Amino acid sequence: MSINPEQLAAANKAAIDSLLSVANTALASAERIATLNLETARSVIEDSVSGAKALMGAKDPQEALSIQASLTQPNVEKAVAYSRSIYEISAQTQEQLAKMVEAQFGDFQKSVASMLEKAAKAAPGGSDVAVNAFQSAIAAATSTFENMRKAAQQVTELAQSNMAAATSATTKAVKKSK
Repeated sequence: MSINPEQLAAANKAAIDSLLSVANTALASAERIATLNLETARSVIEDSVSGAKALMGAKDPQEALSIQASLTQPNVEKAVAYSRSIYEISAQTQEQLAKMVEAQFGDFQKSVASMLEKAAKAAPGGSDVAVNAFQSAIAAATSTFENMRKAAQQVTELAQSNMAAATSATTKAVKKSK
């Protein structure tokens, strides 16, 4: 069985389109993280200057300690919000990439199934065993991919749950320390 030039060109175009989609998704994620980092840096500088001015205006050490303590909770809350934002960007990017991989794997499955069907029709007598073995291998690969997808989804859900718990615990700990 031979591959015609149109099939090869279509496969190459599909591969390039897939790579372009992955690159665009990664770049969009990097852009969002860079924007978040710049906004966070700007906020940290502004807060540091404001806090330094407030501390410099303290009339005694007790007032300086009080000012310092009042700055702690907002800083922790901002750090938690920053971590949550980074996590959300990463999770969204992972989800987009997973959807791309699933779609590509689905297309691959359809192509292989079509190729197997054509090969089975064109195969000489007695090659049923080989065709069935190949079909079994494809079924096993599909099952493995589905199991990996489910495991990745469970890990993502667990990470989201852990992030929420850590955020809640950190916020509660800071509020108790006041």
